[in-house]
Amino acid sequence: MGLTSTTALATAVLATVLLSLLVVWQWPRLAGRGWRPVLGRVGLMCAVQLLLFSSVGLAANKVFLFYGSWADLFGQQDGVGVLAAQAAASPGIKVDGKQKVDVPGAGKPSVGGEVQRVSVQGERSRIATPAYVYLPPEYFQKDYQKKSFPVTVVLTGFPGTAENLIKGLHYPKTAWTLSKEKKTQPMILVMLRPTVAPPRNTQCIDIPGGPQTETFFADDLRKAVSGTYRVGMKPRNWGFIGDSTGGYCALKIALHHPEAYAAGVGLSADYKPDVDMESGDLFHGNKREANRSDLLWSLDHLPQGNSSFLVTTSHQGESNFRATQKFIAKVNKPARVSSITLDSGGHNFNTWLREIPPSLQWLSARLSAE
Repeated sequence: MGLTSTTALATAVLATVLLSLLVVWQWPRLAGRGWRPVLGRVGLMCAVQLLLFSSVGLAANKVFLFYGSWADLFGQQDGVGVLAAQAAASPGIKVDGKQKVDVPGAGKPSVGGEVQRVSVQGERSRIATPAYVYLPPEYFQKDYQKKSFPVTVVLTGFPGTAENLIKGLHYPKTAWTLSKEKKTQPMILVMLRPTVAPPRNTQCIDIPGGPQTETFFADDLRKAVSGTYRVGMKPRNWGFIGDSTGGYCALKIALHHPEAYAAGVGLSADYKPDVDMESGDLFHGNKREANRSDLLWSLDHLPQGNSSFLVTTSHQGESNFRATQKFIAKVNKPARVSSITLDSGGHNFNTWLREIPPSLQWLSARLSAE
């Protein structure tokens, strides 16, 4: 039974109900004052509470996909991490499987598009990570056989899974719908989580002596994707979007690498990395890199390139409101910034689902296939 499966949730709920009925049935027998009846009552109550908590947790995880597997939940990552030196000789993308998009005509890629489950191996960073690639219907149509497509890299927050982007935030379905309605151009989506060297929260930073995740996103990922699919390598061919930690990554990479990405979207983004137990020491005493990782510091002290940014926040419910206003105020030409500010909205999927459609429209208007 997978962590996100209906079977696991149904089993937990059924066990909770059955044990609750058993407690009600047996309670009179445990009404005595001796230590055994008291211990029995406490044990049964704790067992019911544990099952109830498990049922609620499984239900919440099924909806929001915080963890994709039991190994992910217990910190025993079953995905690949950093490549060994011998693996660096074969960088690129390997397609591991295909799945339909939840749209009308999903049975035919030329109508519903296709999501490919892939493994990405970085040449310079020697990082390998699983990902999903959404190919729009036009990619399979005869009229587009010799045409290239713009690409948007899509990141979850931490410690989310790439499945969040498909099942929870519906990126492929939204991209398909917007293109069908002529609100966006057809785009390829490369969907993954920022934790490309699990379980460490590297936050798209090149860590001295550790994972080179900034290099992976700024250079390796683009080379691997362009070597497999019909996409260009010019900045205007590439956009970046993410939520929370993924939003920080999108803004950071677009800000520091205008030669690679023309636009970055931060949904409820952080503006500097969190250094904690999950990240470990990210800078090893390198003060310059620590300052550079603070996006507000970077805007004040480093040259701003020809990049476009979109940031989102809420007047109520988001902790990043003031930082977002500071980010907006610090962006100067040739860079440009736009924003979405909701009246209310928390740091959650419901908020991001409201922001993703206009964000994809904004990205589409700033990217080019050629």
